[in-house]
Amino acid sequence: MSNAKGLEGIVATESAISSIIDDKLTYVGYDIDDLAENSSFEEVIYLLWNQKLPTKSELDSLKKELANNMAVPQEIIDHLKSYDLKTVHPMAALRTAISMLGLYDEEADEMNEEANRRKALRLQAKISAIVTAFGRIRNGKDVVAPKSDLSYAANFLYMLNGKEPEATEEEAFNKALVLHADHELNASTFTARVCVATLSDVYSGVTAAIGALKGPLHGGANERVMAMLDEIGEEDRAIDYIKDKFAKKEKIMGMGHRVYENGDPRAKYLRDMSKQLSDITGEAKWYNMSVKIEEFIKEEKGLPANVDFYSASVYHSLGIDHDLFTPIFAVSRVSGWLAHILEQYADNRLIRPRADYVGPDKQAYVSIDKR
Repeated sequence: MSNAKGLEGIVATESAISSIIDDKLTYVGYDIDDLAENSSFEEVIYLLWNQKLPTKSELDSLKKELANNMAVPQEIIDHLKSYDLKTVHPMAALRTAISMLGLYDEEADEMNEEANRRKALRLQAKISAIVTAFGRIRNGKDVVAPKSDLSYAANFLYMLNGKEPEATEEEAFNKALVLHADHELNASTFTARVCVATLSDVYSGVTAAIGALKGPLHGGANERVMAMLDEIGEEDRAIDYIKDKFAKKEKIMGMGHRVYENGDPRAKYLRDMSKQLSDITGEAKWYNMSVKIEEFIKEEKGLPANVDFYSASVYHSLGIDHDLFTPIFAVSRVSGWLAHILEQYADNRLIRPRADYVGPDKQAYVSIDKR
């Protein structure tokens, strides 16, 4: 039996949702550059779930359904309020809230395609409201209801900040959602597919995926990047800080990628957004510091920035609390998780790999009085 640690290089399934070939990311055959420059997040949701771009009427219908399904059961809002809000991590709160949603969905255990698609839409809508509600509750603010005439990206920023975003902010956040929507068989997506391959329900699949995304080697990277930038503090300290990290053989989050050999194609868009937003906020140091770090590490180690590296300064410039960065990743990536869950259900086989046994052999039981 062959062994590929971390399943590196192993092809585990066939999928028509996204691909990474020759360092190019596509969603259903559409290049990420094309989508990042032209599409709305709602169009991407429809594309991932239906393997085609929507017509105007289909897009209008999806936008309306998302807005109409954002309301979260009051019991879940009350549960969020019951936490020790000084210590609980937002990803832990999100993981629990998504699991709780299944308790208030009459179709939670229905396994037909139509019911699963309805649940997918409700989950996509409500995850945005859950993250923003938690962000406001822990800051002593009232929960803000969505507006039906706002885009998904604008509604998120509105529900979080209590005011409608500027056009530049909406555009930046929409682009970030598009770029994070799906990424082939990443850890959280694979986790979701493994879970529902047992014919567990959609809520279980998404809850499992959130658990995988919580880890700093996956979704938690951008939060760690911002913590690093905070610790550095000023531009002139950046290179010495990184040199010290190298000397201690410590990992720099947001650099390099497991799949891309010549750079993450999504990173350039986050870099441009970081520049634009930091200029608007008057805090150019976050962008400048990031550029210095990226260029130094690329020269010294040959590692370019990935999508997480500049998303940190983008979200910071949008006034988002740093520990909400990973939940925002989930707000986008749930669109991909749900696409993969629906695809898994459509042609299911239980995912059950094997393991090479490397433990002791030919042992004989010894009674307890002789051990």
